[in-house]
Amino acid sequence: MAGGTQPPGPDDAETFVRALYEDAAGPLFGYVLRLTGDRARAEEVVQETLVRAWRRAEHLDATSDTLRAWLFTTARHLVTDLWRRDAARPSTVADERALAAAPAADELDRAVERWTVADALARLTPEHRAVLVETYYEGRSVAQAAQRLGVPPGTVKSRTYYALRALRLVLEEMGVAQ
Repeated sequence: MAGGTQPPGPDDAETFVRALYEDAAGPLFGYVLRLTGDRARAEEVVQETLVRAWRRAEHLDATSDTLRAWLFTTARHLVTDLWRRDAARPSTVADERALAAAPAADELDRAVERWTVADALARLTPEHRAVLVETYYEGRSVAQAAQRLGVPPGTVKSRTYYALRALRLVLEEMGVAQ
């Protein structure tokens, strides 16, 4: 399309863009794909570049070598705009591996529970804390806990009972238990 005085009609602009697409869309897509690294974004940029060419069809010379340069420059500007837009927004996680590596809400809840229980245990007497650690966290039987703590099995049982009551009171004071 030589830069004539009359703007192209709808058929002329459509013919222009079709020819442009057949001639330049492949190399333009490859160029934009290398810039973005994302097929969907590359397709989006190529589409927008061709729309802009269609809008400016009366000003662009289809026979000129500068047309391809205009297309690639326009595509580069669109990619730069995408980069700037992305930099201005908080990043989102789109990678499935990154999402899988992120701790789940259940894991976070368990971590908070562990910290809360550890804080509550720290507020107990050393004897109560020791018996709960032996029986609940270490998974030892009453006899094994008695042997490790150097006390009779009956003492382990009664300390466990009172330690659980004390732990419940501490958790209530912390606003965790009711």
